[in-house]
Formats: sequence, structure tokens, C-alpha cells
Amino acid sequence: MEPIKIATAQFENRNNDKAYNLSVIRKLAAEAKAKGAQVIAFHECSVTGYSFARHLTRDELAAVAELIPDGQSVQELIAIAREIDIVILAGLFEKMADGTLCKAYVCVDKNGLVAKYRKLHPFINPHLTPGNSYVVFELLGWKCGILICYDNNIIENVRATTLLGADIIFMPHVTMCTPSPRPGAGFVDPVLWEKREEDPTTLRAEFDGLKGRSWLMKWLPARAYDNGVYVVFSNPIGMDDDQLKNGCSMIIDPFGDVLKECRQLGDDIAIATLVPQKLQMAGAHRYKMARRPALYGAIISDPHNGVQQVAWMKKE
Repeated sequence: MEPIKIATAQFENRNNDKAYNLSVIRKLAAEAKAKGAQVIAFHECSVTGYSFARHLTRDELAAVAELIPDGQSVQELIAIAREIDIVILAGLFEKMADGTLCKAYVCVDKNGLVAKYRKLHPFINPHLTPGNSYVVFELLGWKCGILICYDNNIIENVRATTLLGADIIFMPHVTMCTPSPRPGAGFVDPVLWEKREEDPTTLRAEFDGLKGRSWLMKWLPARAYDNGVYVVFSNPIGMDDDQLKNGCSMIIDPFGDVLKECRQLGDDIAIATLVPQKLQMAGAHRYKMARRPALYGAIISDPHNGVQQVAWMKKE
């Protein structure tokens, strides 16, 4: 494998304004290409917007969703990839031929659709059907996987994708700055975003504290370190519907070290060069070879009756 140069992006998407969101994707993709990137990754539902979908009926969500790859948005992503000569990863709501609705993330290049993944643990809208398979695909000589947002909180998903051969896992999110039972969690006041130019210090303190980045750093580097993979994390910044998000899109190496991170209080990209040598140098390369699946295979695969629940989405 040769080194690969990947960009991760953050931007403030608009609710169901695909034309605007695709225009920003084009702009940031061109910027990344000009700086030498071969690949650029965007956040979960970057084409459509995300949090607004919790208000939609099934018919309204179906109107937002599109066929993949024949829908207009994916065809536009392919056209942008061809125009700029860069690989693009982006997310949207998918409508299957039978009407089933899913949360999808696609990888496209100048020749068309490279890979498609459906979120395994969707919760933003009850009319979404969970995906039922992992995806590992080749990209410029590297094996890549995709896990969307909540999927990465179930550690078995990351391990399984790694064991299927992934060297890089793209982890598109819309996360942080929402309430949860953990200490320090909560929303960030949208007024701080409106005043970000006159008072960036207070906003950055909220974004980097336990509501945001400090929480992320408790677990995201561990996913990379424990599995010995590169992690490409993408997250929006600014208002997503009525919720303020903090960006912090970053690329993490197999040692769990942050290589590059978006730090602007606005649309931004971060670019890192991934080298194959780290995959074998990382401790997880040895740890994976030392596994004893016979000890715990049956334990891990034992079914349970737990109900997926997200604190801030819970109805009282």
C-alpha cells in the first residue's frame, strides 16, 4: 500500500436544502484537492441535514430520502467527484425500491458508486429501518469500513469491521452537545454561535469541554488504539435544526493519536497523510493476533433483550 492523503470536513448544513449542502461539499472538496487530498469525508446526513428528521412523518421522510445510486444527490456527488477528481464520502436518507427507509452513507469517485453503508442503530426517526451488514471496500489500495455515529458506541461493531480487514474506518457523526446521563453533558446555547465572532472564547470553552470534545476524547481514540486502525471522524459545526454542534472533525492514527483536527469556528477541513507502516507498528496488531475467540465467542454472540434508548430522545 502507498500512503494516502485524506481530508475530513465540518460545515453547517441546512435542513433539507440539498442544493446548498452539495454546494458546500463541492467547495470543500475543491479546497481539499488543491491541498493534495485524494479523499474527503463529510458528516452523517451531510447532504440532507439530520436533526430535523425527528419531526418528520413517514411520508415526509420518504420525500427527503432518495434512491442510491440513481437518486439526484448521489448522482451529483459523483459529478462533483469527477469534476474535482477526488473521492467523496457523504451521508443522506435512503429510499429503497420497496419503500424501506434507511440512513445511508456513500463513497463515490469519478467512476460512480464505490460503496454504500446503512446505519445499524438509527434512532432519529422511528420509520428508519436498521442496516444489517458491515461494509469493507477497497479505496486506493487500502481496505476501508464505515460506521455511522451510534454504531461506533457499540464496540463490537468496530472490532467486527476491523476483523473483516478494514485499515481505515470512516466514522461520520452528528454528535456532542446534547444531554445524557454522563456528568457535564448538555446542550450548548445557540446564542453563543450567533456571537462567535465577538466572543469565540466562551464558545470554544463549551465546545471543548465535557459537552463536546472532552467527552469525545474519552472514547474515540480508544476505538483507533484498541483496533489498530485509522479513524476518520467527521461532524457538523453550527446549527443542525435547533441543536448546536461543535465540529472537531479529526483523523486519528492506530496509536490513538490525533493527526489533524478542524479547529475553526466554521466550515473547515483537516488533512492527514496515512502511512501503512503504523498498522503493523501499533500494539493492536499484536493484540488482535493474541485473541482467544473460543473463550468469549459464545458470550459475545449471546442474544439479549435490551432496548436501544438514547437519553435525550426519550419521551416522557
